[in-house]
Amino acid sequence: MEKLQKMISEKSVVIFSKNSCCMSHTIKTLFLDLGVNPTIYELDEINRGKEVEHALAQLGCSPTVPVVFIGGQLVGGANQVMSLHLNRSLIPMLKRVGALWL
Repeated sequence: MEKLQKMISEKSVVIFSKNSCCMSHTIKTLFLDLGVNPTIYELDEINRGKEVEHALAQLGCSPTVPVVFIGGQLVGGANQVMSLHLNRSLIPMLKRVGALWL
């Protein structure tokens, strides 16, 4: 859990993903298209990815990918991120943490 907290707090936008997950691909594409440069951890590629996935599950993340943290705070999965984007809350949130300069 301590390793997870360190990973989350290092950058303004952190995405936990798996290459095999189509929703992960969608969320990564959304952030990149907005001009955000997120830190992306591919849990099926990194060392100890299963441990990180277990820690995400302990935080209540279900499913465990994709999971997005903005400014060190858990935003949630694909549904939560898309809801924020559709109700125009995502971009102001990204601006507040310095991840977007529009």
